[in-house]
Amino acid sequence: MFRRKQRIEIELDAEELRAAAEAGDEIYLVEVDEDGNEIEPETEDEAAVGHGPWDADELPAALAEIERADLGSLLIPAPEGKEVRLQVDERSGDIAAVLIAGPDGALELKAFAAPRHGDLWTDVLPQLRADVAQRGGTTAERDGLWGRELLCQLQVQMPDGQPGVQPSRIIGINGPRWLLRATFLGQPAVDPQQAVEWEQLLAGVVVRRGDTAMPQGEALPLALPPDARRVE
Repeated sequence: MFRRKQRIEIELDAEELRAAAEAGDEIYLVEVDEDGNEIEPETEDEAAVGHGPWDADELPAALAEIERADLGSLLIPAPEGKEVRLQVDERSGDIAAVLIAGPDGALELKAFAAPRHGDLWTDVLPQLRADVAQRGGTTAERDGLWGRELLCQLQVQMPDGQPGVQPSRIIGINGPRWLLRATFLGQPAVDPQQAVEWEQLLAGVVVRRGDTAMPQGEALPLALPPDARRVE
């Protein structure tokens, strides 16, 4: 005996779906675009990317094989067409942040110690707003892929000496005992289409918190990889 197979799109109403089920038809629900073309579902690995950044102890095996630069507390996916730079604190000599730079903008990453169960980002947001206001800038908030985001406009001096505005988009991601602060600069901060590639890069970042007890808000240590070169 052969069962009939009927492809039924989601536009059918409940009565039509019920009648098809009673007739023994196999029902396939598919997602289609505006032109009626079927959209292929995401694979398990593709769906997982949207859930990053990852804690080192919770990284799925399917994503563990991705090549990443080991910078101590941060593992950064190799960015195609972009350069990974380490920002050094002039006073202490310690690495303060990771900057991934490209022709259209940049992404700055900093990781901090946080409570095991808490929302450090909610506490940090008003501090960042106050800091931008103190420097004469303006801020606005919105909901984004990772929750509440801070959009900033700061007056700066351009390389040619003329005054200009530097836009930035700051995202805070709470993890297990860590907070990752990601700041998009340039086009990724203002252009949603330009931001997609940078957001995918952020989603692939891994945070290695370690077991050392640290005060809340203290920066997680970053390290220079063995094959890195220092540029003065």
